[in-house]
Amino acid sequence: MIIIRTIPELRTHLASFKHPAFVPTMGNLHDGHLALVRQSKPLGDVVVVSIFVNRLQFLPHEDFDTYPRTWEADCAALEAAGCDVVFAPSEKELYPEPQGFTIQPPSEIANILEGHFRPGFFVGVCTVVMKLFACVGPRVALFGKKDYQQFMVIRRMVRQFALPIEITGGTTLRAADGLALSSRNNYLKPADRLEAVQLSKTLNTMAQALRGGHTDILALEQEAMASLAARGWHPDYLAVRRAVDLQVPGAAEIATLAKSQGLVVLGAARIGSTRLIDNLEV
Repeated sequence: MIIIRTIPELRTHLASFKHPAFVPTMGNLHDGHLALVRQSKPLGDVVVVSIFVNRLQFLPHEDFDTYPRTWEADCAALEAAGCDVVFAPSEKELYPEPQGFTIQPPSEIANILEGHFRPGFFVGVCTVVMKLFACVGPRVALFGKKDYQQFMVIRRMVRQFALPIEITGGTTLRAADGLALSSRNNYLKPADRLEAVQLSKTLNTMAQALRGGHTDILALEQEAMASLAARGWHPDYLAVRRAVDLQVPGAAEIATLAKSQGLVVLGAARIGSTRLIDNLEV
C-alpha cells in the first residue's frame, strides 16, 4: 500500500490502471468503511481510498475542527483490508484557491431530510466527491448505505453528468445490539451509547408497522418522534419515503411499496451531544 498526497502523483501512479475502484472517506475508519474496501477488491484493478475531512460539508457550528482524525490506525486498517493506494491530500492541495465553482444538487432530493437540517451539506458533499472523481478517475465508487440520502444524491449526480462511474452501495454494518457503525459513535458517552440503539429499534418498529399494512405514515412518524423524545432524544426527523427518489409515498401506493422493498425509513436524532443517523429499507 502506498500513500499519495498530491494530485499529480496520484494521476501518474494510476495511469497504468484501467479500472480503479474508489472508496472516499473522511478517515476515523470503522468496520463499515473496511467492508467497502473489501467489497471493492474484485471490482477494479486497483483500490484507492481517500482520507480527507471536507470543510465544505460542515456547517459553521458543526464539528470540523474536532472531527476524529486517526491517521495511523486508519492506514494500518486499510493495509490489512487490501487497500492499494491511500490518497490523503491537504486542504491546500485539494482546494488551492477558494472553491467558487460548486455542484448544486436539485432541491427535491437535496433540501429534504438531512439537507433541510443541514443546509448546504449536499453542495459540499457533491463538490468534494466530484473533485475526488476528477483526481482518481474511478470506474466504480463505493458508498455506504447508512448515509442513504447521500448515496442517492451521488448516484443521481453521476447519472446526470454521464460520468463513466458505477456507484455501488455497501450494506450498513451494525454493532451486536443493532447500532449502525458510524465515526460519530466515538462521541457517545457510556450512558448515551447504551441508549443509542433506540434509534435503530424505532426504525425497526416503523418498518414492521409498514410491512404489517400500516398506511397512515404521518401518524407513524409522529408516534416515532414522540417515542424517542420521551426517552430524552432530540429527533430531527423520522420519515417514511419512497426508496427510489426519497419522496413522500402516496396513500394508494404505500401498501404495494411495503411489499416490494420500495420504501425506506430514515431517522436523525441527537442523544446527548451526538447526532446519529440511520435508515432501514422496507
